[in-house]
Amino acid sequence: MDRVEESEGPQEIVNLYCNPSSTIILTILGLRPKADMTRFGSYKLLSIRTLLRLFLSQAMGYRKLPCSVLFLCIFISCFIPHQSLDDEENLTAKLFIDASERSSHPIPQTLFGIFFEEINHAGAGGLWAELVSNRGFEAGGSNIPSNIDPWSIIGDESSIIVSTDRSSCFERNKVALRMEVLCNSEGASTCPSGGVGIYNPGFWGMNIEQGKSYKVVFYVRSTEAIDISVSFTSSNGLQTLASTNIIASASDVSNWTKMEVLLEAKETDHNSRLQLTTSKKGVLWFDQVSAMPLDTYKGHGFRNDLFQMLADIKPQFIRFPGGCFVEGEWLRNAFRWKASVGPWEERPGHFGDVWMYWTDDGLGYFEFLQLSEDLGALPIWVFNNGISHNDQVDTSSVLPFVQEALDGLEFARGDSSSKWGSVRAAMGHPEPFDLRYVAIGNEDCWKKNYRGNYLKFYDAIKRAYPDIKIISNCDGSSRPLDHPADLYDFHVYTSANNLFSMSNQFDQTSRQGPKAFVSEYAVTGKDAGTGSLLAALAEAGFLIGLEKNSDIVQMASYAPLFVNSNDRRWNPDAIVFNSFQAYGTPSYWVQRFFTESSGATFLNATLQKASASLVASAITWKNSDGQTYIRIKAVNFGSNSVNLQVSVGGLDPNSVKLSGSTKTILTSANLMDENSFNEPDKVAPIQTLLEQADKEMSVLLLPHSFTSFDLLKESVSLRITADDWFLKSSI
Repeated sequence: MDRVEESEGPQEIVNLYCNPSSTIILTILGLRPKADMTRFGSYKLLSIRTLLRLFLSQAMGYRKLPCSVLFLCIFISCFIPHQSLDDEENLTAKLFIDASERSSHPIPQTLFGIFFEEINHAGAGGLWAELVSNRGFEAGGSNIPSNIDPWSIIGDESSIIVSTDRSSCFERNKVALRMEVLCNSEGASTCPSGGVGIYNPGFWGMNIEQGKSYKVVFYVRSTEAIDISVSFTSSNGLQTLASTNIIASASDVSNWTKMEVLLEAKETDHNSRLQLTTSKKGVLWFDQVSAMPLDTYKGHGFRNDLFQMLADIKPQFIRFPGGCFVEGEWLRNAFRWKASVGPWEERPGHFGDVWMYWTDDGLGYFEFLQLSEDLGALPIWVFNNGISHNDQVDTSSVLPFVQEALDGLEFARGDSSSKWGSVRAAMGHPEPFDLRYVAIGNEDCWKKNYRGNYLKFYDAIKRAYPDIKIISNCDGSSRPLDHPADLYDFHVYTSANNLFSMSNQFDQTSRQGPKAFVSEYAVTGKDAGTGSLLAALAEAGFLIGLEKNSDIVQMASYAPLFVNSNDRRWNPDAIVFNSFQAYGTPSYWVQRFFTESSGATFLNATLQKASASLVASAITWKNSDGQTYIRIKAVNFGSNSVNLQVSVGGLDPNSVKLSGSTKTILTSANLMDENSFNEPDKVAPIQTLLEQADKEMSVLLLPHSFTSFDLLKESVSLRITADDWFLKSSI
């Protein structure tokens, strides 16, 4: 969309869809007020005068309108009664920016990152691309018979009997599925067409796409020869998308045998299922059934579209795997890293009793480290410190937990010849991972044994790895900690007004001692919905405050990161997905505004404002081509437009000019607007050119908006020609 200048004088903000004058203008221009305005993005709320400039700009730029229409527009602009345009004046604010080096401070390279927790099926059925849910039949527990959900049976009791037993060849997950087939391909008890067997719908449907290949792996044994059809079908099983048969003699499958097939889809179905069927009488056992698309990111198992949305945030760190997921309601259900490494078939999986679902731990400790490396982000490992929500280990008994943490550090950082480093190397990563940060527990500060346990971990880790930065659960923003730490954790979930007001949260925090890690923040409750513009604007104001205080705040990350739309355990979240779609909430887009902030330079800026609903900041950053920009960010949290008068000082007047600049706006018609699968970009940034960038300029901030201006700093060479000299000497 072409640039629209909106800074010339007071303007009434009117709704294009219901204002009579604007409807007349739209009609003159041959546009349908509701149908054709969607392409103008965030300019749904504009003054009539601005609207005219918008269309005149469009018309003159593309020369599609006759001159008579253009003159008519100009006529209307001049003769509409002035009071209809200026019923309410805009507020005015001034932003003075000192772009000199003497008043700036560097922003930590680590400032903005992401926090991943296994919540809302973020990993299982989400970022981790495994299609089969409960692939090892362990989700029903170790007692047998057990529930095999979401597996279901194809056939009735006269043709098939399915149960579980503890006959698996895998010591850490002994449950297997036993399938007794009572029918045959011919004779008195003939199997139904297509055979009998079992199917798995995955995580609310498997996304199978035409032309793509999928690797299906499973373990099988039988007392008889087998003839098994492996297929992807529609959700009702009537349409086959891909299929192959596995035939083996009794001797080949008398012991547990690994079968692996590659299926290429002939059609697309976003809600398909995996079937294992047969028409051959006998008894078969199945275990560890997996189906993975071949086109995961670098073959590392991450779903491409969701990985790309993370990469677009340009995170400098990733905190994992939780959150409450690390603690568990009870220690017996806490995430334990040793159970999540090694061959996927041998991982026992566990029931995450905080968020109440089973995970096979295919996305384990190794995969989190690999994800960090793939994103170019520093890993921050959060481990259990002997404390859950409902039970805890006494400090006198915590040393085995300490050793588990040390073993985990050796897995990540140890030489490939070390005990745990060799396990990592066997998984395909002989070189150590760049693990520099660990968090001892999650939200445990107030619990009885936390400080005693913490000190045991702290001392042991510092002795073995003195360079590792250790993060405490205790908040040190308002008073000093009573124990050593390199960083302290700060979590905040609150209303929009409260979070916006917290843009000054760290202004008075002591600059001595450990740095702050704001590892979980978000607007929650009724203000947030499932991801509203209102929530995003409050978060933007809060982040500007963190940027301002980045001398003490070292890291910050939104939470939660992902939600499967079929399993909302928490609202809101940054990225919403189902089996084949994904979109970012407004909160996700706010994070994209800060992608260049990490490692940038924060400029001293003074804001003179008439409203407490405005915050602004300025940084300098460089793009990949080495060009330097001044970025101004401003959140207008109020319901009035604001004329922001910007003054940039501290630049060398003889060698620098501002040009080639852009303006990016995040806003919408209603504060509670949200994105959806049907309208994924309803609330998304709109970027336009800002051709009149200068050291002194006036820009309009729309109500309830987040606006960013990137001003390109260009060096200019001073060269006085003879003509120039003559002109100057004649003045």
